[in-house]
Amino acid sequence: MSAVTFVEPMPGLGGLVSFDLSPVDGADGLLSLTSLERAGVRLFLVDAGVHLADYTPSLSAQDRARVGAERPEELQLLVVANPAGDGGLTVNLMAPVLLHRTAARASQLILGQERWPLRHPLGEPLPYAV
Repeated sequence: MSAVTFVEPMPGLGGLVSFDLSPVDGADGLLSLTSLERAGVRLFLVDAGVHLADYTPSLSAQDRARVGAERPEELQLLVVANPAGDGGLTVNLMAPVLLHRTAARASQLILGQERWPLRHPLGEPLPYAV
């Protein structure tokens, strides 16, 4: 369990910036992001390094600086997970969450120049950005 502060609110979450980020028991690479400001607000995130090793969106120096990172190894890339109708999960590859591992600062990026899908079925081969 660890507190994470978003440098700006995630879209659609009404200005919330303070969260608890915790691993989900029994689900390697799945994390729960729970608001510390408003009860009942929770998202699930997937660690891209665990489940999406080939997911390599372009990250600018400005993206890294936004969370206070100077080196790539300071960062963890997460993606928002959503239940799919078939009982599986889809992940949002268009808007990853960039987390500074030690400073616990995060930012949700919107990848406007790349064509990563908004709802990609977890476990299926990745499309490559064009």
